[in-house]
Amino acid sequence: MEKTPSQHIDDHVAKLTDWRGSLFAKLRAIVHQAIPAVEETWKWRGVPVWESSGIITTGETYPKYLKMTFAKGASLKDPAKLFNASLEGNMRRAIDFHEGVKINEKALVQLLRDAVALNESKPAKKPAAAKAPAPTAKKLPAKKPAAKKPAAKKR
Repeated sequence: MEKTPSQHIDDHVAKLTDWRGSLFAKLRAIVHQAIPAVEETWKWRGVPVWESSGIITTGETYPKYLKMTFAKGASLKDPAKLFNASLEGNMRRAIDFHEGVKINEKALVQLLRDAVALNESKPAKKPAAAKAPAPTAKKLPAKKPAAKKPAAKKR
């Protein structure tokens, strides 16, 4: 039986036996608190992703820190200055969480909710119209040189 994305994330958290496991579980709980109807997905060969009307954030695990990357973070206001990574891009922004970090839960909840509101404010992309195949030029047979008429006989 195939695992659900949430089960994949449960397994992922269980394998993090150091400080990252408890911090990841806390961040996940904050996401669910902020967005009760959030959809958990498992993408790109093992990255937990939280979605609501599009990707909100990912939960990436590295040996020395955890990272939450907000898909449209560059478009979000961040008055609490939570974003501390990927600051140079045009789309994404991220928060790196290191061991012993104190999480500003109130600001993180607001940032998550703002990300959902941004996703919901953007009209859904229309599927690309099916393009008719380009007409193929029919290859006409090469013109045969006109047959020469025999010269008329003089009388």
